Amino acid sequence: MTSFVRACGLSELEEDIPKRVELDGTPVSLVQTEGEVFAIHDICSHANVSLSEGEVDDCHIECWLHGSRFDLRSGKPDALPATRPVPVYPVKIEGDDVLVSLTQES
Repeated sequence: MTSFVRACGLSELEEDIPKRVELDGTPVSLVQTEGEVFAIHDICSHANVSLSEGEVDDCHIECWLHGSRFDLRSGKPDALPATRPVPVYPVKIEGDDVLVSLTQES
């Protein structure tokens, strides 16, 4: 069974503005965009910097340091220099609570 933990309140998220949270020692970037909330590992697979400091556009988050872009749905990079995906995590909304499972989606 998948275990979900509260990450933040839905009202704490701003459209297209990443929010960094730490869940059980794991850095996670939460992004509300296009009517959904996504949870993606907050560390870029290329440069070991926080993705939460980057910009969101068209369901992608861009690393501020070198411009790698990751799909919020899959974690796959679609712009170099990153070539490895970052983990994405299941999200569910209950009332005003954003719940995240650190079990990676495949």
